[in-house]
Amino acid sequence: MRLQVIGGGQMGEALVGGLVASGWATAGEIHVVEPDADRRIELESSVPGLTCGAEPLNGVDALIAVKPHIVAAVCAALTAAGVGRVLSIAAGVRLDTLEEGLGAGAAVVRAMPNTPSLVGEGAAAVAAGTNAGDEDLRWASEVLSAVGTVVVVDEPMMDAVTGLSGSGPAYLFLLAEALVDAGVAEGLTHETATALTEQMLTGATTLLRRSDAPPSVLRQNVTSKGGTTAAGIAVFEAADFSGLVAAVVSAASERSRELGGA
Repeated sequence: MRLQVIGGGQMGEALVGGLVASGWATAGEIHVVEPDADRRIELESSVPGLTCGAEPLNGVDALIAVKPHIVAAVCAALTAAGVGRVLSIAAGVRLDTLEEGLGAGAAVVRAMPNTPSLVGEGAAAVAAGTNAGDEDLRWASEVLSAVGTVVVVDEPMMDAVTGLSGSGPAYLFLLAEALVDAGVAEGLTHETATALTEQMLTGATTLLRRSDAPPSVLRQNVTSKGGTTAAGIAVFEAADFSGLVAAVVSAASERSRELGGA
Protein backbone atom coordinates (compact mmCIF):
# COMPACT_ATOMS: atom_id res chain seq x y z
CA MET A 1 0.00 0.00 0.00
CA ARG A 2 1.55 3.34 -1.08
CA LEU A 3 -0.76 5.77 0.70
CA GLN A 4 -3.69 5.95 3.05
CA VAL A 5 -5.99 8.95 2.83
CA ILE A 6 -7.57 9.85 6.16
CA GLY A 7 -10.96 11.31 5.29
CA GLY A 8 -13.18 10.37 2.38
CA GLY A 9 -14.72 13.78 1.72
CA GLN A 10 -14.63 15.72 -1.55
CA MET A 11 -10.96 16.66 -1.32
CA GLY A 12 -9.90 13.17 -0.29
CA GLU A 13 -11.84 11.66 -3.18
CA ALA A 14 -10.40 14.21 -5.62
CA LEU A 15 -6.86 13.36 -4.55
CA VAL A 16 -7.48 9.63 -4.88
CA GLY A 17 -8.89 10.14 -8.36
CA GLY A 18 -5.99 12.37 -9.37
CA LEU A 19 -3.37 9.95 -8.08
CA VAL A 20 -4.92 7.05 -9.94
CA ALA A 21 -5.45 9.05 -13.16
CA SER A 22 -1.87 10.35 -13.11
CA GLY A 23 -0.44 6.87 -12.63
CA TRP A 24 1.19 7.74 -9.31
CA ALA A 25 -0.57 4.72 -7.84
CA THR A 26 -3.14 2.14 -8.76
CA ALA A 27 -6.47 2.14 -6.94
CA GLY A 28 -5.35 -0.98 -5.12
CA GLU A 29 -2.31 0.87 -3.72
CA ILE A 30 -4.45 3.50 -1.99
CA HIS A 31 -6.54 2.99 1.13
CA VAL A 32 -9.12 5.47 2.42
CA VAL A 33 -9.91 5.71 6.12
CA GLU A 34 -13.51 6.86 6.49
CA PRO A 35 -15.74 6.29 9.54
CA ASP A 36 -19.03 6.49 7.63
CA ALA A 37 -19.92 3.05 6.24
CA ASP A 38 -22.20 4.40 3.50
CA ARG A 39 -19.49 6.75 2.31
CA ARG A 40 -16.99 3.87 2.19
CA ILE A 41 -19.36 1.97 -0.10
CA GLU A 42 -19.71 5.05 -2.35
CA LEU A 43 -15.95 5.48 -2.64
CA GLU A 44 -15.28 1.83 -3.43
CA SER A 45 -17.99 1.95 -6.09
CA SER A 46 -16.67 5.12 -7.72
CA VAL A 47 -13.02 3.97 -7.75
CA PRO A 48 -12.85 0.25 -8.62
CA GLY A 49 -10.08 -1.50 -6.73
CA LEU A 50 -9.95 1.08 -3.94
CA THR A 51 -10.16 -0.24 -0.39
CA CYS A 52 -11.68 1.60 2.54
CA GLY A 53 -11.79 1.03 6.27
CA ALA A 54 -12.66 2.68 9.54
CA GLU A 55 -9.17 2.59 11.09
CA PRO A 56 -5.67 3.56 9.86
CA LEU A 57 -3.35 0.90 8.49
CA ASN A 58 -0.11 0.17 10.30
CA GLY A 59 3.00 1.88 8.99
CA VAL A 60 1.54 3.28 5.74
CA ASP A 61 2.26 6.91 4.72
CA ALA A 62 -0.80 9.03 5.42
CA LEU A 63 -2.52 12.08 4.03
CA ILE A 64 -4.79 13.85 6.54
CA ALA A 65 -7.84 15.31 4.80
CA VAL A 66 -10.28 15.91 7.66
CA LYS A 67 -11.83 18.90 9.41
CA PRO A 68 -9.43 20.69 11.79
CA HIS A 69 -11.30 19.70 14.95
CA ILE A 70 -10.75 16.00 14.17
CA VAL A 71 -6.99 16.27 13.58
CA ALA A 72 -5.94 15.59 17.19
CA ALA A 73 -7.83 12.28 17.24
CA VAL A 74 -6.46 11.35 13.81
CA CYS A 75 -2.88 12.06 14.92
CA ALA A 76 -3.36 9.85 17.98
CA ALA A 77 -4.66 7.01 15.78
CA LEU A 78 -1.78 7.39 13.31
CA THR A 79 0.75 7.36 16.14
CA ALA A 80 -0.79 4.16 17.49
CA ALA A 81 -0.55 2.68 13.99
CA GLY A 82 3.15 3.50 13.74
CA VAL A 83 2.80 5.89 10.79
CA GLY A 84 6.08 7.76 10.26
CA ARG A 85 5.29 10.13 7.36
CA VAL A 86 2.27 12.39 7.12
CA LEU A 87 1.00 15.06 4.73
CA SER A 88 -1.75 17.23 6.19
CA ILE A 89 -4.17 19.41 4.22
CA ALA A 90 -6.26 20.20 7.31
CA ALA A 91 -6.93 23.93 7.14
CA GLY A 92 -5.12 26.07 9.69
CA VAL A 93 -3.48 23.22 11.63
CA ARG A 94 0.16 24.18 12.08
CA LEU A 95 3.22 21.98 11.95
CA ASP A 96 3.99 22.22 15.65
CA THR A 97 0.47 21.02 16.47
CA LEU A 98 0.77 18.12 14.03
CA GLU A 99 4.22 17.16 15.29
CA GLU A 100 3.09 17.27 18.90
CA GLY A 101 0.17 14.99 18.07
CA LEU A 102 2.22 12.56 15.98
CA GLY A 103 5.15 12.28 18.35
CA ALA A 104 8.92 12.54 18.03
CA GLY A 105 10.48 11.45 14.77
CA ALA A 106 7.45 11.78 12.50
CA ALA A 107 8.17 13.42 9.14
CA VAL A 108 5.35 15.92 8.71
CA VAL A 109 4.51 18.14 5.73
CA ARG A 110 1.74 20.71 5.87
CA ALA A 111 -0.10 21.84 2.74
CA MET A 112 -2.66 24.43 1.73
CA PRO A 113 -4.53 23.34 -1.44
CA ASN A 114 -7.62 25.04 -2.86
CA THR A 115 -10.98 23.93 -4.19
CA PRO A 116 -10.05 23.82 -7.91
CA SER A 117 -8.16 20.67 -6.87
CA LEU A 118 -11.58 19.04 -7.21
CA VAL A 119 -11.28 19.43 -11.00
CA GLY A 120 -7.52 18.81 -11.23
CA GLU A 121 -6.62 22.51 -11.44
CA GLY A 122 -5.58 23.22 -7.88
CA ALA A 123 -2.83 25.41 -6.48
CA ALA A 124 -1.12 24.17 -3.34
CA ALA A 125 1.81 25.16 -1.17
CA VAL A 126 3.74 22.74 1.04
CA ALA A 127 5.93 23.41 4.07
CA ALA A 128 8.26 20.94 5.76
CA GLY A 129 8.23 20.11 9.45
CA THR A 130 11.24 19.62 11.68
CA ASN A 131 11.92 16.03 10.64
CA ALA A 132 10.82 16.30 7.01
CA GLY A 133 13.67 16.24 4.49
CA ASP A 134 13.91 16.87 0.77
CA GLU A 135 12.59 13.40 -0.04
CA ASP A 136 9.52 14.00 2.11
CA LEU A 137 8.86 17.31 0.34
CA ARG A 138 9.22 15.59 -3.05
CA TRP A 139 6.77 12.92 -1.94
CA ALA A 140 4.21 15.49 -0.75
CA SER A 141 4.63 17.53 -3.92
CA GLU A 142 4.09 14.44 -6.07
CA VAL A 143 0.87 13.63 -4.24
CA LEU A 144 -0.58 17.11 -4.61
CA SER A 145 0.70 17.51 -8.18
CA ALA A 146 -1.89 14.90 -9.14
CA VAL A 147 -4.54 17.62 -8.78
CA GLY A 148 -2.69 20.80 -9.68
CA THR A 149 0.38 22.99 -9.22
CA VAL A 150 2.57 22.80 -6.11
CA VAL A 151 5.07 25.27 -4.65
CA VAL A 152 7.33 24.90 -1.61
CA VAL A 153 7.30 27.64 1.05
CA ASP A 154 8.40 28.13 4.63
CA GLU A 155 5.51 27.71 7.05
CA PRO A 156 5.34 31.42 8.04
CA MET A 157 4.31 32.08 4.42
CA MET A 158 1.38 29.66 4.63
CA ASP A 159 -0.97 32.40 5.87
CA ALA A 160 -0.14 34.51 2.80
CA VAL A 161 -0.78 31.45 0.62
CA THR A 162 -4.14 31.06 2.33
CA GLY A 163 -5.02 34.70 1.69
CA LEU A 164 -3.98 34.52 -1.96
CA SER A 165 -4.63 31.11 -3.52
CA GLY A 166 -6.47 29.34 -0.71
CA SER A 167 -9.26 31.92 -0.53
CA GLY A 168 -8.64 33.23 -4.05
CA PRO A 169 -11.20 31.08 -5.88
CA ALA A 170 -13.96 32.78 -3.88
CA TYR A 171 -12.68 36.19 -5.02
CA LEU A 172 -12.90 35.06 -8.64
CA PHE A 173 -16.36 33.60 -8.11
CA LEU A 174 -17.46 36.93 -6.61
CA LEU A 175 -16.09 38.72 -9.68
CA ALA A 176 -17.94 36.27 -11.91
CA GLU A 177 -21.19 36.96 -10.05
CA ALA A 178 -20.72 40.70 -10.48
CA LEU A 179 -19.89 40.39 -14.18
CA VAL A 180 -22.98 38.30 -14.85
CA ASP A 181 -25.16 40.79 -12.97
CA ALA A 182 -23.58 43.68 -14.88
CA GLY A 183 -24.23 41.94 -18.20
CA VAL A 184 -27.87 41.42 -17.28
CA ALA A 185 -28.12 45.08 -16.27
CA GLU A 186 -26.91 45.99 -19.77
CA GLY A 187 -29.70 43.91 -21.35
CA LEU A 188 -28.23 40.43 -21.78
CA THR A 189 -30.16 37.39 -20.63
CA HIS A 190 -28.78 35.69 -17.52
CA GLU A 191 -27.95 32.60 -19.59
CA THR A 192 -26.01 34.61 -22.17
CA ALA A 193 -24.19 36.69 -19.57
CA THR A 194 -23.21 33.54 -17.68
CA ALA A 195 -21.91 31.77 -20.80
CA LEU A 196 -19.87 34.78 -21.87
CA THR A 197 -18.46 35.33 -18.37
CA GLU A 198 -17.46 31.70 -17.89
CA GLN A 199 -15.72 31.47 -21.26
CA MET A 200 -14.07 34.87 -20.88
CA LEU A 201 -12.56 33.87 -17.53
CA THR A 202 -11.48 30.47 -18.85
CA GLY A 203 -9.95 32.01 -21.97
CA ALA A 204 -8.18 34.80 -20.13
CA THR A 205 -6.75 32.36 -17.57
CA THR A 206 -5.54 30.04 -20.31
CA LEU A 207 -3.90 32.95 -22.15
CA LEU A 208 -2.23 34.08 -18.93
CA ARG A 209 -0.87 30.58 -18.29
CA ARG A 210 0.37 29.98 -21.83
CA SER A 211 1.82 33.40 -22.55
CA ASP A 212 5.35 34.40 -21.63
CA ALA A 213 4.12 37.94 -21.01
CA PRO A 214 3.28 39.11 -17.48
CA PRO A 215 -0.30 40.12 -16.58
CA SER A 216 0.53 43.82 -16.93
CA VAL A 217 1.56 43.37 -20.57
CA LEU A 218 -1.45 41.22 -21.41
CA ARG A 219 -3.67 43.91 -19.93
CA GLN A 220 -1.95 46.61 -21.97
CA ASN A 221 -2.30 44.56 -25.15
CA VAL A 222 -6.10 44.62 -24.89
CA THR A 223 -6.38 48.21 -23.67
CA SER A 224 -6.36 50.62 -26.64
CA LYS A 225 -6.01 54.30 -25.82
CA GLY A 226 -9.43 55.89 -25.73
CA GLY A 227 -11.17 52.56 -26.32
CA THR A 228 -13.85 50.60 -24.49
CA THR A 229 -11.46 48.63 -22.26
CA ALA A 230 -9.66 51.82 -21.27
CA ALA A 231 -12.99 53.29 -20.17
CA GLY A 232 -13.67 50.28 -17.97
CA ILE A 233 -10.13 50.16 -16.53
CA ALA A 234 -10.40 53.85 -15.64
CA VAL A 235 -13.31 53.03 -13.33
CA PHE A 236 -11.25 50.32 -11.64
CA GLU A 237 -8.32 52.71 -11.20
CA ALA A 238 -10.53 55.46 -9.80
CA ALA A 239 -11.71 53.00 -7.14
CA ASP A 240 -8.10 51.94 -6.36
CA PHE A 241 -8.69 48.39 -7.57
CA SER A 242 -5.11 47.29 -6.84
CA GLY A 243 -5.32 48.68 -3.32
CA LEU A 244 -8.64 46.91 -2.75
CA VAL A 245 -7.22 43.55 -3.88
CA ALA A 246 -4.20 44.03 -1.61
CA ALA A 247 -6.53 44.77 1.31
CA VAL A 248 -8.62 41.67 0.55
CA VAL A 249 -5.60 39.34 0.52
CA SER A 250 -4.19 41.02 3.63
CA ALA A 251 -7.46 40.58 5.53
CA ALA A 252 -7.71 36.90 4.62
CA SER A 253 -4.05 36.33 5.51
CA GLU A 254 -4.48 38.02 8.87
CA ARG A 255 -7.57 35.94 9.62
CA SER A 256 -5.55 32.82 8.83
CA ARG A 257 -2.94 33.93 11.36
CA GLU A 258 -5.64 34.52 13.97
CA LEU A 259 -7.24 31.13 13.41
CA GLY A 260 -3.87 29.44 13.66
CA GLY A 261 -3.03 31.21 16.91
CA ALA A 262 -0.06 33.05 15.44
